[in-house]
Amino acid sequence: ILRVNFNMKNKHIYFLGFSVFILAASQLFIYSADLKTEDELHQQHFNMKYGIFAIVQPEELSFAGEEIPIYSSEIWERIDKELLKNTYWQSNTMLYFKKANKYFPIIEPILEKYNIPDDFKYLAVIESGLDNVRSPAGASGFWQILKGTAREHGLEVNASIDERYNLEKSTIVACEYLQDAYDKFGNWTMAAASYNMGKNGARRKIEKQGSNNYYNLFLKSETARYVFRIIAVKEIMENPRKYGFMFRDKDMYTMPNYTTVEVDSTIVDLADFAKKNGINYKLLKQFNPWLRSISLPDKSRRKYILKIPTDTDLMVFEDFAVNTDSVK
Repeated sequence: ILRVNFNMKNKHIYFLGFSVFILAASQLFIYSADLKTEDELHQQHFNMKYGIFAIVQPEELSFAGEEIPIYSSEIWERIDKELLKNTYWQSNTMLYFKKANKYFPIIEPILEKYNIPDDFKYLAVIESGLDNVRSPAGASGFWQILKGTAREHGLEVNASIDERYNLEKSTIVACEYLQDAYDKFGNWTMAAASYNMGKNGARRKIEKQGSNNYYNLFLKSETARYVFRIIAVKEIMENPRKYGFMFRDKDMYTMPNYTTVEVDSTIVDLADFAKKNGINYKLLKQFNPWLRSISLPDKSRRKYILKIPTDTDLMVFEDFAVNTDSVK
């Protein structure tokens, strides 16, 4: 009995001692944490909650059905650069997704009709971000077409009308340009590069360097990045979740419903024309950005197609009433 009591007493003392040790260790840990500066704690929390991840190299990539030589470390490094830039400029790339849902349904069937690979829709993305922008060199519209090129392909460009801003017509011009470039250079990758540097510029580089392979040419920095930018945008937009982009169908932009009106005579006042068609001047210009002034002169009686939106929710509210008597 004495031996049993002694053992029980030892076990009790051992348990008590172990508990005191754990308590002391925890207090020491808390005390040591308190010794950290505010900056050190902030850095600790930052590292726990935030991280930038490297891009996993895809097994293979292609553009317009042509293999991209990512087995070359030099080529992969250049693609990786563009993937990182577009992955981590999240707001800009998210806008690409949203606007593509609105405009790709217009671009894709035209590319198909003219036998241009579907991948070239991503060229429009990197050219303009799918906006009707104008470059310092004067290139305009989604496809960033120069005035001379537009006129060579039959587009009207003047102070009142600039069909480079007509998405359907400018896409056709881009198709014609790319097909001609493909016929000259024999591959779609070089055709894409020539869209940036010009067909004559591409021809001179090929002749001087003895290669028609874009990936073997030494080019100025803008053109050297150009095709890689297209490739990166294509890869991300075709694999959004792989690169961290998550959205729902209802988050995407969509093209509002519209009807078309054919005109073959001068419209003196486009604002008045818009009101007669149940919309305002702003909406008329947004749906027909190729209209560049307040009128549509048409002395030659050429036929124009104007888009008239029909979705009632586009009109925000009625104009405010104005008390003309109070205006001095």
